[in-house]
Amino acid sequence: MADRRFELICEVEPPTRPDLTQVRHQIGVLSPIADSFLIPDNHIGRATVSSVAVAHEVQAMGARSIACLNSRDRNLLGFQRDLLTAAAYGVERFLFVHGDKPSAGGRTSELTVRAMIEQARAAEEDPAFGGCGPFRAGVTSGLRPLPGWKSAADFVFVQVSYSLESLLRWRDSVSLSMPVYAGVMVLASAGMARNLAAKIPDIDIPEQLVADVERDRDAGVAAACEQVLAIRDSGAFDGVHLVPVSRYRQVAALLERDVNAGRVSEKRGQAAPGTGRQAPFSLYGPRL
Repeated sequence: MADRRFELICEVEPPTRPDLTQVRHQIGVLSPIADSFLIPDNHIGRATVSSVAVAHEVQAMGARSIACLNSRDRNLLGFQRDLLTAAAYGVERFLFVHGDKPSAGGRTSELTVRAMIEQARAAEEDPAFGGCGPFRAGVTSGLRPLPGWKSAADFVFVQVSYSLESLLRWRDSVSLSMPVYAGVMVLASAGMARNLAAKIPDIDIPEQLVADVERDRDAGVAAACEQVLAIRDSGAFDGVHLVPVSRYRQVAALLERDVNAGRVSEKRGQAAPGTGRQAPFSLYGPRL
């Protein structure tokens, strides 16, 4: 992890209509602070524009993308189609997930995240994918032991947590050589806090934060940005998976100063504190 720079991966709100204008706006606003963008797949059980198609659009705008693909909505043939489409579009990074309960219909129950990883690896030997770069597959983890089969992934996204201490305890409990990204989500309202608590039983949302958000909607933005910087400064993670929800403008404005400071440091070749060596570029300045 010492040789990798801290990364910020921003999740975008996927379109539920055949119009990518809002996605393009999110990318434009968040690009100054984001290394990459995660595109959800049929977000919270609703139909959305294909994550692979949106990831292609993100790349067309000059940004890096990660397309989320869930096992809930696919059989094996459908997944193979998605890999072919991704290869045609030059989309190579994925986050494979189980998927929330769908708002309409049921799960296919044919495909698993483990099988998705195996299929992505097998594509490297498939002549149909000749000339394409290898796919990179990510998985998710709660704040619990990581199943052994998930170690075959290329990176891990850890569940959203509002407790730095809980994240650090989990990180100390696992030995992983792959990049690990901590989850941070802007708390937009007290109602959102209740919904998260219902969906993620072991999530720890401070009562004071909920009270602050009830008084001031921007309190959730400030808390999320502070959490990003605290995770960065801990040195325990390779980056953050940030979910700004609808508050992406405010998030970008708060973090952009640190981004610009990091870019100035890189251009000037400033040394990392106490090392005498040039600091690696980080979105938030030299990693501490």
